[in-house]
Formats: sequence, structure tokens, C-alpha cells
Amino acid sequence: MKPETLEKTRMQETLGPPIGRQEDEGRLDADLMRRIADGDQRAFQQLVHRHLAGAVRLATRVLGSSAMAEDAAQEAFIRVWKHAGSFEDPEKRGAKFTTWLYRIVLNLCIDEKRRIRFDALDDVPEPMDDRPGAEKDMQRREQSARVQAALAALPERQRTAFVLCFYEDYTNKEAAAMMGIGLKAIESLLVRARRTLRDTLKTEKED
Repeated sequence: MKPETLEKTRMQETLGPPIGRQEDEGRLDADLMRRIADGDQRAFQQLVHRHLAGAVRLATRVLGSSAMAEDAAQEAFIRVWKHAGSFEDPEKRGAKFTTWLYRIVLNLCIDEKRRIRFDALDDVPEPMDDRPGAEKDMQRREQSARVQAALAALPERQRTAFVLCFYEDYTNKEAAAMMGIGLKAIESLLVRARRTLRDTLKTEKED
């Protein structure tokens, strides 16, 4: 794979809308993967353009760092290029491309978090802003920071399950497939994640 193929695609829009899951897009992804397996770099570039933002968004939610997320997403697509031949067309009882890709992304995120200590958010004081509505904007940012900090403090598997189901809008079954666990296991993770987040945010509000 030529390195410039990935460099041409900008790492942006990491907090965009959830990724579509329509069947026609699944067929397009499968067709692109067949071409990539034959060494088609233009097909690879098209696939990266379609799914890079989603991969970065997912990695950002799991890792809490956009820079680390970009590295994980880039490495994921390098692996897609190298192992395109092992991808099974969904029509032949294989996994959808997004399921296959996000499993790679999640594994890379887990490896990264094992390598270094995860540091969620820094408490940086907000500068004063006298513009109308600035106080409400600051309150919203502070609330968002509290939610992200609470999410980052969750155990790794709980956080991953919560991100997939509540931020990326995947079904429990789809998320379980990405994480390589059973449906009951992910349901248990979600219950515990919701309880912990609710208790954490309630305690902070009372304080």
C-alpha cells in the first residue's frame, strides 16, 4: 500500500452523525473490498473516504483522544488493505464491512490503552467570555466534559459497549458481534454502564 493513499484523506468530522447501515451500502462496501483484494488502490481510497470519519469517531469515544484515535483509524485501514482478501462477502454469510472494520478499530484501541495509562480529560479553566449566551455555552461545555469524564472512567468493556449502542446507534446484536461477545454479555455491560454513569453524574450534581 502506498502511504500517500491514506495521507490524501483528511482526518476530520470525528463527531459526525452515526454511520448508515443500509443494505445497498453494504453491497457497495463488499464490492470495494473485492476490488481492494485485487490491489485496486482507487477502490481503497473510496472505502477510506466512506468510513474514515466513522472509524475516527468510534476510536475517539473509546480512547478519549482525537490524536490517538486518528492513529488507530489509520492503522485499521492499513490492516484493511493488507487483509482485504480475508474479508467474506456478507451475502456469503460473512460479516458486514463496518462490523469487520470496527472490530479491528476496537482491538487497536484496546491494545493502545493497555500500552499506556489512559488519561481522560484535563481540568483546564475556561477563559472568561462576555458575549450574550456565553454562560449557557460554558455550562453546556462543562456538562459535556462531565459526561465524557464519567464515560472515560467506565471499565473498558462497559465503555465500548455503551459507545457502540448509544453513540453509534448500533443494535445490541451488532455491537456484540463487533466486540466478539454474546448478546447477554453486552446487555449486562450496558446495564452496568448506565447504572454507573447515572450514579456518577447524580453524585457530581449533588456535590
